[in-house]
Amino acid sequence: MPLSIINGRVIDPSQQIDRICNIRIHDSKIIALDVPPGDDDVIFDAADKIVTPGLIDMHVHLREPGCEEDETIETGTKAAIHGGFTSIACCPNTVPPIDSQATVEFIQQQAARSKNCNVYVICCISKNREGKELSELGQLFEAGAVACSDDGSPVEDAELTRRAFEYCLMFNKPLLSHPEITSLTKGGVMHEGMVSLLLGLRGMPVAAEDVMVAQDITLAEITGGRLHVMHVSTEGAVSAIRRAKQRGIRVTAEVTPHHLTLTDETLKSFDSNFKMSPPLRSCEHVDACIEGLRDGTIDVIASDHAPHAAEKKMRELDQAPFGVIGLETTLAVIITKLIRPGILDWLTVIEKMSFNPAKILDIPKGTLQIGVDADITVIDPKINWTVKAADFHSKSRNSPYLGWEFWGKAHAVFIAGNRRL
Repeated sequence: MPLSIINGRVIDPSQQIDRICNIRIHDSKIIALDVPPGDDDVIFDAADKIVTPGLIDMHVHLREPGCEEDETIETGTKAAIHGGFTSIACCPNTVPPIDSQATVEFIQQQAARSKNCNVYVICCISKNREGKELSELGQLFEAGAVACSDDGSPVEDAELTRRAFEYCLMFNKPLLSHPEITSLTKGGVMHEGMVSLLLGLRGMPVAAEDVMVAQDITLAEITGGRLHVMHVSTEGAVSAIRRAKQRGIRVTAEVTPHHLTLTDETLKSFDSNFKMSPPLRSCEHVDACIEGLRDGTIDVIASDHAPHAAEKKMRELDQAPFGVIGLETTLAVIITKLIRPGILDWLTVIEKMSFNPAKILDIPKGTLQIGVDADITVIDPKINWTVKAADFHSKSRNSPYLGWEFWGKAHAVFIAGNRRL
């Protein structure tokens, strides 16, 4: 039956819409805006709610295959739905890595079986993510991969990265870079600075990120390739990306909620839920990332959802794995810390959490235009809630926001016109 979502504040950056209006859906597609419901329509009243194109998280670790004790495609996609995301892109650091057509197809089949959100696959740049030999990128893209990355294991071989850019150009796919020089971060636990000195913990310098970002920008420039810089965390990286965009280089970038709201001071607790890569930085880097969002240097807000089983995160700080979960808190963090204080407006946030990720990955999402799939997120911006481990739908609980009080949450999620939340 036709569905009408009525009385909601519709925000769609792709059409520069921000007004109260109705959306009419039939046969999984959006068929009209600003029209009254039909006599036979199912009615969803979104009064006092915000209605947006389905949110997209382009940086998610689902862990399956290989690390199902941390997360599965079923639990990860369920967490995405409850976080308001209708589509996610999963990273290739699985076991085995996503460097074969069979692994791409396995993930696609598991996602279809789960019947939660849309899952797009990011394949490996190099075989086994070793940074030595290119993956069969053409075959992987033909199998349905939307981008390539060795996320978690940076490709430090400049020649290999250059050839990857050239291959990606043939298929108009972006290369997603994990910017880190591992020889500078080896053995590091947290950001290198005054706090690491006081705590006696080995630091990870900003140069490790800045140098790799500069290298990848140069390679993108000489090849004409499309570079997307993942989880930007330093002032130097933001500045380099800003200058590259001014020169017309094809570069985009993302930042995570935790790099916008937390600093290295949190590691004074020795809580491994604040241990991540890149590490939480000092205040001046947080401010630079926020300014990068404000002026358009940074295009995307992504969770970098990195689940780890409790027994892994309970190890000594220097032994615990890097990473935190974020699918179920990202929206609330951004509403509470950026929108409510007036740092960003709703139109800008939805652009960075829906329209821009879709554009970068070249997927037919992130818009409420007539004729597209009815992937829609309905947000209640006034609900007040507290983050509790027991409430997570993710299989893991390693959140840096446990006990925090937030405003805003996904109220309903529609995928192809079917309500999933």
